[in-house]
Amino acid sequence: MARTALVTGGTRGIGAAIAKKLKADGYTVAVNYGGNDEAAQKFTAETGIKAYKWDVSDFDACAAGIAQVEADLGPVEVLVNNAGITRDGFFHKMTRDQWSAVIRTNLDSLFNMTRPVWEGMRNRGFGRIVVISSVNGQKGQAGQVNYSAAKSGDIGFVKALAQEGASKGITINAVCPGYIGTEMVRAIDEKVLKERIIPQIPAGRLGEPEEIARAVAFLVSDDAGFVTGSTLSANGGQYMI
Repeated sequence: MARTALVTGGTRGIGAAIAKKLKADGYTVAVNYGGNDEAAQKFTAETGIKAYKWDVSDFDACAAGIAQVEADLGPVEVLVNNAGITRDGFFHKMTRDQWSAVIRTNLDSLFNMTRPVWEGMRNRGFGRIVVISSVNGQKGQAGQVNYSAAKSGDIGFVKALAQEGASKGITINAVCPGYIGTEMVRAIDEKVLKERIIPQIPAGRLGEPEEIARAVAFLVSDDAGFVTGSTLSANGGQYMI
């Protein structure tokens, strides 16, 4: 029986690429989304992957949503915490709402999504969790103190929880994309992309969502059973640690 995989923020961009790749690899896939019903309906029509709507910043909504996925498709054995938002602004102008929205969605969601599946994974002796962090969680970025703080926290979450899950057959790893050619990034002014962003990338180009998806597919596979607590940087050489 195919393992069930759940991808948050899975109807667009990197999340959609991950969901499609996992389905192609034989997983039974469900995706979560937060608000864009039109995009979710289009994604499901194109892929046959069922989309479930809830707010990942709300613990009770996550618990209920996961329970519905498991009732429909079986226990979640693979979880990809991909959902994220930006509310950029220099810190001297940042509001508490901008700070809180990003922390709740990009960091609190890891607890909200992982806690409801954790005991099942422990009891079954198997689990794969991947967190999509960011190059800006590794190096920081002016104008993104909230986002960088959350994405750096994602990496700490992975390193600590990996130590708890290892003896139970659960791996948890982070992937840190750089600038990826999603709809959001390609909407940036072309001059800014060409003159300010791409010159920072030794590879000389944006990454593709499918390249992140392939990294995730490896980390959730049986081949990666000895890889846990790791941070995989996929940024074209923009930042090396």
